[in-house]
Amino acid sequence: MKISNPLPSCFSDLKAFLEAAYQQYNQPDFIQDDPISIPHRFTQKQDIEIMGFWAAVLAWGNRRTIINKCQELIECMDNAPYDFICHHQASDLKRFLGFKHRTFNATDTLYFLHFFRQHYQKFDSLEDAFCLSFQAEKETSTEKALVHFHDYFFSLEEYPERTRKHIATPARNSACKRLNMFLRWMVRKDAQKVDFGIWHNIKPAQLICPCDVHVERVARILGLVARKQTDWKMALELTQNLRKFDKEDPVKYDFALFGLGVVGEL
Repeated sequence: MKISNPLPSCFSDLKAFLEAAYQQYNQPDFIQDDPISIPHRFTQKQDIEIMGFWAAVLAWGNRRTIINKCQELIECMDNAPYDFICHHQASDLKRFLGFKHRTFNATDTLYFLHFFRQHYQKFDSLEDAFCLSFQAEKETSTEKALVHFHDYFFSLEEYPERTRKHIATPARNSACKRLNMFLRWMVRKDAQKVDFGIWHNIKPAQLICPCDVHVERVARILGLVARKQTDWKMALELTQNLRKFDKEDPVKYDFALFGLGVVGEL
């Protein structure tokens, strides 16, 4: 399906435009060159969670480089992330000392491993890290889940202060692009099976749209955001406008906005 020009000029046209783009870009072909390809290499829930989270956190810069760096981590964990995290010895951590992706370095890597190990000793799923204080029936968005996750992630003793920059929170008015993307992967589910839909306490209607440079640019062209700053309030504004087109699954249009931006349709 090819997206047609000119740009839509009314609500019904814009909804049809976004639906067509969603159908075009929400396809298995999307997976191959995207960081979501990393968790798609696994079938066990915990492996999907661990490498999905890591792929999302490392998702800035060239997409091929992101995928290669995630593959490096997988190999360091003997191609079995969950088993490695649960059973590794202290001597096994030496292999991570040379890991680096942009500003993410070995210190951050070792803390992530430490956090995962501590968490999975108590819980079966990473979903609990977001939902321990999240009352799904009372919340309109994942804001409280993200704030709780940040605080929980850094609740271990002697966490590296430098690692805080890699885990965003709405409490600092961050747009939380990477965490919102990760939650989309874990929560959304449809027939195309790009997203996993393996978490069930958070509903698709509560997700917030990830706001990367492509999504933001296209959203501004289409008049879906007016706020100048790329922050949490802008992410809420964009998602609220997307809910006008599908209140139960507004973040499905992330495929449309991102796809249109990457291929230059607009």
